Amino acid sequence: MRMNNMLHFTENHRYCVYRDFSLSPVDDKVLGLIYQPMVGALAVALYRLLAEQVPLEQVGYSAIEQQRGLFLTMGLEPSEKGRTLLIEQASKLEAVGLLQSSRLYIPDGDDYLYEYELQPPLSPAEFFRTQHLTLLLRDKIGKFAVLSLRERFFCAEPGDLYGLTYNKENISVPFYEIFELNTHSIDYELEQAIAETSIARQPGMKTVEEEDALNYADIIIRFPRESVNRVYVEKLRFDPEGMGVANYVARKYDLSVQDLCRLLDEDGVFDPSGTLLLDELQHKANLHFRQGKRRQEEREIAYAKVVSIRAEETSQETGSHQEEVAVQMEYYVEVPPQFVNKCDVHQYNMMLRNEPYTRLLKTFFPGAVPDNLLDIFEKIDLNYKLPGEVINVLIHYLMALLTSGGEQRINRNFVDAIASNMLMKQVNTYEKAVQYIRDQTKLKEKIPAQPSAAGAGRGRTYNGRGIKPKPEIPIVQSSGGEQSVSEEEFAELLKMAERMKASKKKG
Repeated sequence: MRMNNMLHFTENHRYCVYRDFSLSPVDDKVLGLIYQPMVGALAVALYRLLAEQVPLEQVGYSAIEQQRGLFLTMGLEPSEKGRTLLIEQASKLEAVGLLQSSRLYIPDGDDYLYEYELQPPLSPAEFFRTQHLTLLLRDKIGKFAVLSLRERFFCAEPGDLYGLTYNKENISVPFYEIFELNTHSIDYELEQAIAETSIARQPGMKTVEEEDALNYADIIIRFPRESVNRVYVEKLRFDPEGMGVANYVARKYDLSVQDLCRLLDEDGVFDPSGTLLLDELQHKANLHFRQGKRRQEEREIAYAKVVSIRAEETSQETGSHQEEVAVQMEYYVEVPPQFVNKCDVHQYNMMLRNEPYTRLLKTFFPGAVPDNLLDIFEKIDLNYKLPGEVINVLIHYLMALLTSGGEQRINRNFVDAIASNMLMKQVNTYEKAVQYIRDQTKLKEKIPAQPSAAGAGRGRTYNGRGIKPKPEIPIVQSSGGEQSVSEEEFAELLKMAERMKASKKKG
C-alpha cells in the first residue's frame, strides 16, 4: 500500500471489502502453514478479519464502515504508529497476492474511501509451482521444512499405482457431445435480469469484460479434432494462466475466435510440456495482424455495429469495466490537444497505462495507422521487449513533440535512439517512463536549438573520429549608429589613396 501522506489514511476514513470466493478447509490450512510464515501472524489475522466482513455464505461487497473498527479489532492504536503498522501488514498481503488495495476519491465530501479486494490463497500445487513464493518460504523456514510441508498437502498414490507407468488416455466426454443448447433464440429477458442483478464494480477494479474475453468453450468447439495441438488446447480448460495469455494476445491484436484457433494450431506456440508460449504466439499474431489488416477493416466495421451497442448497454447497466491499473496523480501527463474534447486527464492517463499500443495508435489516427509507425513500434515491442505502458508513454511523448513543433516528422532512427536510451536506463514501468520524458523535456528547454539536425550529426561524427571541429571565426558586426564623414575628412582619404597608388607604381 503506497501512502505518501499519513493524514490520508486514518481510523476516520471509511472502507469496504470485496470478496468473490469462499475459504475452504484447504485454504485455511494454506494460510496457516504457508502464508503465515512468510507474512506473519498479524498480516494473516488482518486477512481473516477482512474476509469475515462479507458473510461467509455470500460473495460481494461488505457494508461501508470506518476503519476505526479495524484498528480496535487488531489491537492497534489509532495513531501514526498504528497506521504505519496497519499499512505494513496490508503491504505484505499485497506482495504475496492476497490483497489488492484501492483508494476512491469522493469529490462531494473531499475525502477518500478505501476498497480492499481479497484474492484467494493459491492451491498447494499452484503455490509450489510459483518460484518466487517458494523461494521466499524457503528463506523463512528452510529448504527441508518446505519439502516436509509440501508432503503434508498431498496424498500419495495408492500402492497399486505407485512407481508404475501407464498409457493414460483421456476418455472424458466434452460438454457439447452430451448437451445441446438452443442457440437460435436469445433470451434477452434473462440476460437483462442477470445484468441488473450483477454486482457493479468501480472502474479499474473489474476483470476483463465478458464480451471481450474468450472462454475455453469458444475455442475448443472451433478447434480441429485432428490437430496435433488438440491435446495442448484441451489442457487450457484447467490452465487459467494459459487462457489469460490467449486472451491478452487476442485483445491486443483484435483476433477473433477463428483467428486465435488458427494461431493455436501453428507449430511452436506450445512447448513440449504443453505450456502456451507468449512470445511465439505474439509474433505469429502480429504477422497475422499486419497481413490481414485491410481485410480486417471490413470485418471490424460490421463487428463494431453490434459490439458498440452491446458494450454501451453493458457499461451503462452493469458498470463493468476492464481490469485496469490505477495511475497515481503525481505521474499524470497532460492531455494532447486532439483529445481535449474527447476525454479528461484521468481517462487519458488510464488509457496510456492499460491499453495496448496498437489501440492507442488508432486513437491518434482515426483512419488507418501508417505502416511505417506500426513497423517502428513493432520492433520496439518484439525486439526491445519494452512493456506496453512504456511504449504508450513513448508514443505520447513523440506526439507531443510533433504538436509542439519540436520535430517535423517521426523517423525510425529518432525513435530507436529514444527506445534504446530507455532500455539502457532500465525504464520498465509507467512511472519511470513518465519521469524519463519529464527529464528529457527539461533537458531540451536548457539546451539551445541547433541550426540543423544534419549539422549536429556531422559534428558528432567528427568528434567521434577524434578530429577537432573548426574554431568559430568572429564576424564583425555592423554598429547600430553610423557616423557621417565630413568633406575635409573625405578629401584627406582621397589624397591618401592617390599616394598609395603612386607608391605602388614606383615599386
